[in-house]
Amino acid sequence: MNFPRAESADIGLLLEGTFPFVSGGVSSWVNQVIRGFPQYTFALIFIGSRAEDYGDAKYVLPDNVVHLETHYLHNRHAVPQVRPMHGDPAVFGDIKHLHECFRFPETNPDGRETFKKLIPELSANGGASLETFLYSETAWDFVKDKYQKYCSDPSFVDYFWTVRSMHAPIWMLADIAENFIPVRAYHTVSTGYAGLLGAMLKEKNGCPLILSEHGIYTKERKIDLFQAQWVRDNRNVFQRDPTEISYFRQLWIRFFQALGTRCYDSADHIVALFEANRLRQIEDGAPAERTRNIPNGVNVARFAALRAQRPASPPPILCLIGRVVPIKDIKTYIRAMRTVVNRMPEAQGWIAGPEDEDPDYVDECRDLVNGLGLDGNIKFLGFQQMTELLPRIGLVVLSSISEGLPLVLLEGFAAGVPAVSTDVGSCRQLIYGLDEQDRAFGAAGGIVNIADPQALAEAALALLTDEAAWKAASEAGIRRVEAHYTQEQMFASYRAIYEEVTTWQA
Repeated sequence: MNFPRAESADIGLLLEGTFPFVSGGVSSWVNQVIRGFPQYTFALIFIGSRAEDYGDAKYVLPDNVVHLETHYLHNRHAVPQVRPMHGDPAVFGDIKHLHECFRFPETNPDGRETFKKLIPELSANGGASLETFLYSETAWDFVKDKYQKYCSDPSFVDYFWTVRSMHAPIWMLADIAENFIPVRAYHTVSTGYAGLLGAMLKEKNGCPLILSEHGIYTKERKIDLFQAQWVRDNRNVFQRDPTEISYFRQLWIRFFQALGTRCYDSADHIVALFEANRLRQIEDGAPAERTRNIPNGVNVARFAALRAQRPASPPPILCLIGRVVPIKDIKTYIRAMRTVVNRMPEAQGWIAGPEDEDPDYVDECRDLVNGLGLDGNIKFLGFQQMTELLPRIGLVVLSSISEGLPLVLLEGFAAGVPAVSTDVGSCRQLIYGLDEQDRAFGAAGGIVNIADPQALAEAALALLTDEAAWKAASEAGIRRVEAHYTQEQMFASYRAIYEEVTTWQA
């Protein structure tokens, strides 16, 4: 596929595993923002895992996307020829200091300066090149010293290769930063690898950096790492304490926390979707004075037009809208549907979202549907257009174990569809309201605890079997989204930021 190329652009958007190759909430938001600012040109960097993990683009690129480049962290890359090296003690002194800044930030507040100093050393001719990292005696001694000092897992071999695989993408990011086209500002939509790239670009070129976090990246990676089967734990059954996280899981968690720290330190604007996440950013090291909240917003008029197509009584159709992946906890939704169908045999549970991200999990979900005898009630629809879906359903359901501020709830509210959700992210404030004035609109559905299929079923049935309650929840959702979550409000906030950063002189 041929992607657009340009010599320069206004905004450099740094995207990890999202637009335009993955559909879903964050990608929809990126598409929405790009199209909302036609006066700016955008250059996109997409960072993915492996090329084969993604198909064709899921979105048509807006006309103001003038540049798109793709990079895959875990594809095979050329490595330098093996040869003996010594390494620069001064550079490795800076590397050691940067690690101390990550481990003990209270007593080492100058991590940003050390990081900035090391960026040019990551080049092929620098003292912290990939070749030096892979083959130098100094690097070997550094890894060996860290293992002896900190590692509580008995396997040095696993420690060595974990450190190598963990750090290898850094040189790829440095190369991307070196060759990216000139822009007036950078905007990363997460911390993680995209956030580290943003920090590298900011410190290298001096252009302002915006960070927008839809969910807290380090929190979501921690959830992934808790579930990951590839993370080694070499302790025997007598050494393992079930209350303790294995050393290599801890190591990966600290690594992603370090990436977040670098991005927070370098970002000029740090945007959260709601107050709890802004406070979490501060707790994780973000300077409070650079943080702010900008909630997601939707095109209310577009979805309001669907209200006339909706039936007067609640359709017995519950719809989970999202990717079929573990973090969405589709299995809890499926188990909840068993209870719903026991009481309401005509009920249907739709699952509307892409199924290509984790095929094994999709198979497990389908097997669960079959095992619970729900083949006639649950349908896997794949990705669907919201405007075609919302007029037909009675409830939007989220059973996730982590969310930010879900666009699907806002779009459902704008179309008059109430919701039942787990108590994650901003879902409680979306359904019940943020403050006294907002709560006066009423409840736009129900909130339940994570991984509680019985409670999820009961909350859904309470609305679907009570027409008055369902209509009241529908009205509350409409009023709340019109008051606080419009596309125009979100665009106004980002317009002020874009106007500032694109006129800022480095």
